[in-house]
Amino acid sequence: MSARKKKSDIVEALREGVAIVQMVFFKELRTKISKRYPELEQKEQLMLSGAVTNELFGTRNSEPRFAQFRKDHKAVIEQELLGLAANLPELRPYITDALRVQTLCDSHEGVKDTAVLEAADRIGILLKDRDIPLPSVFMTFARGLGDQHQLITPPVQITTEDDSTMVH
Repeated sequence: MSARKKKSDIVEALREGVAIVQMVFFKELRTKISKRYPELEQKEQLMLSGAVTNELFGTRNSEPRFAQFRKDHKAVIEQELLGLAANLPELRPYITDALRVQTLCDSHEGVKDTAVLEAADRIGILLKDRDIPLPSVFMTFARGLGDQHQLITPPVQITTEDDSTMVH
């Protein structure tokens, strides 16, 4: 297996770990939002949860109905983002690691953009004193979170060699 193929497999595995954190975040946020906004229809609660998740992870949905929802609910989305550190403190380490790993993966794919990390820092969700995890540690951490929340993920083996090639 070529080094390039191996590295892209690692990036793909790490992105799956980021996706696990996103799913758990969405699930937990949806529960909080349903309690905070009982007047909203379930569909609106889901859309608000999705909009906040997309905003945090820098993955805005450009489909017209989602873009319009984001525009119409911008203040509420911003309010939710600003309250994340207080409302979901138990997820801060996972979010911090996922956003850092996502940025690292983007960088390995030629996208040098730290806007998502800067935005997370501005809203107070990023734990600055936390080290960037090695790929194997992140995947173990993400899988553990996924198991804890009944999300099934196939295991992906990351070797010590893989760890050292991704961090540099």
